[in-house]
Amino acid sequence: MKPSPPMGKRAKAINFIYRFGAAAILALLLAGTSLAQAPEPASGRATKHTVLAPRDMVVAANPMAAEAGRDMLRRGGSALDAAIATQLVLNLVEPQSSGIGGGAFLVYWSAAEGRVTTFDGRETAPAAARPDRFLGADGKPLAFYDAVVGGRSVGVPGVLRMLELAHRRFGKLPWATLFAPAIALAEKGFALSPRLHELLAHDRYLAQQATAREYFYSPDGTPKPVGTLIRNPELATVLRAIAAQGSDAFYQGPIAHDIAAAVQTAKPQAGDLAESDLAGYTAKERLPVCGAYRAYRLCGMGPPSSGAVTLLELLGMLQRFDLAADRPPSIEALHLFAEAGRLAYADRGRYLADADFVPVPVKGLIDPAYLQARASLIDPARAMAGPAAPGDPPGAHASDWGRDAAPELPGTSNISIIDAAGNALAMTTTIENAFGSRLMVRGFLLNNELTDFSFVPEEDGKPVANRVEAHKRPRSAMAPTLVFDRNGKLLMVVGSAGGSAIINDVAKALIAVLDWGYDVQAALDLPNSGNRNGATEIEAGPSAAAFAAALKARGHRIEISDRPSGLTAIVVTPKGLEGAADSRREGAALGD
Repeated sequence: MKPSPPMGKRAKAINFIYRFGAAAILALLLAGTSLAQAPEPASGRATKHTVLAPRDMVVAANPMAAEAGRDMLRRGGSALDAAIATQLVLNLVEPQSSGIGGGAFLVYWSAAEGRVTTFDGRETAPAAARPDRFLGADGKPLAFYDAVVGGRSVGVPGVLRMLELAHRRFGKLPWATLFAPAIALAEKGFALSPRLHELLAHDRYLAQQATAREYFYSPDGTPKPVGTLIRNPELATVLRAIAAQGSDAFYQGPIAHDIAAAVQTAKPQAGDLAESDLAGYTAKERLPVCGAYRAYRLCGMGPPSSGAVTLLELLGMLQRFDLAADRPPSIEALHLFAEAGRLAYADRGRYLADADFVPVPVKGLIDPAYLQARASLIDPARAMAGPAAPGDPPGAHASDWGRDAAPELPGTSNISIIDAAGNALAMTTTIENAFGSRLMVRGFLLNNELTDFSFVPEEDGKPVANRVEAHKRPRSAMAPTLVFDRNGKLLMVVGSAGGSAIINDVAKALIAVLDWGYDVQAALDLPNSGNRNGATEIEAGPSAAAFAAALKARGHRIEISDRPSGLTAIVVTPKGLEGAADSRREGAALGD
């Protein structure tokens, strides 16, 4: 790993930003000057510091969840054991993002085997699902939240089957042991966090569901105050059953019955998920998708995730440019990043879907010659006019498929872990939108993952690859990623929350570490930006207006927003493990 830029220069850059404001930055940007060597923290956001540990590390989106994972490592558990304990506590303390009512992708490095294994716990559509699921009576796509809230959006949860499958391969501690921290916390209670309180206050739909309203809100309809002790004995009972009986306790019997009943009787609209759908769910071990970026090898999750393919495509185009010379806020770097994203997301919208249902040209999309041809479309001085067209990679024909623009909003969490034996994992886990379908059953929320399918099944008479089909898994942008150096040694573990912007945010972190030499916390906290084949998006902050003006001068259409992410990462260095959690959330890196 390259050395981090000097902290003195970083501090001077941030001081310049705040003292002289956007006008001065704009002048430098338009002159092509690369000013800052450090991220600019969003207004009011406390920055964190990189954590160093000599032996092992857990990074998660909440300190209590990270503590549960570290406890498993201290007991002699593997990275996989720690991930299970971490996930179960996240279900409690960060219920808006993930839990046993949702799904996950897991990328695992076995140091003993010397290979990467990936596990697919993505939700599936019920047997009764049809391609027109999210079309209204007028044949037009439903408004997003009309589709999300209630039973129609709920897919068969997959995370527990996936974790159980992975535990059989890579677990060391008994399955039941991994449930102890979450059960204890559910019974004793935990303090409601400021972030959860804020999300509850801004959600318009959760309080409309009686069970969720009773759990999260006060009698007057306001969210329970920050610091309120929240107990969840119903979930503790569910977890005890799964700890004792395995995941069958969830997928068959009374719990499965209650899930199906909640979906089928949901308001404002019911769904069709049946007990037989739950009983028939299977998690899958899949081959990883790996590719090169400069001297590094990156491995991630293949379809139904678009994460690894689109990430490798984006980076594969960018490696044709000398990014090391353009540290942010260089307008050149921001421009190139946006243009490569535009092209990569165009291909994602055309080709990426569940490969068990449609042919996905994975090898063609990351083929070096194809990436060279796509990169040649990037004008270093000027943005493309309008959306980019998808390409025609080897093994596919663009004319076979309609283009998909499925909405994907943030509601996800990422876990990064390395254990003392050198095993490592990145796991991205989700219930899709914040608070999922808003349906709460036995103390946990159910996902709205089916809205990750395309609402429009056809475009110009051609089928959309990511259309709804029975038993199909919706496309995801989740991008849990492992990075190896030129000698094949593990270098970095990274992943993020953030909807379809996950790919851009993970790419940003990788470029910051691998090309710009940032320490890992600085890399995660860099302002988010990118293009998903539409407007170029810039994270709101003191210099956002300057970035926007400079990019507009190159022809970009700009949107400034909060651009939330939830990155977690660990970098292996000669000093030990350096870990970091995104300062935009309340996460923590803990290690020994």
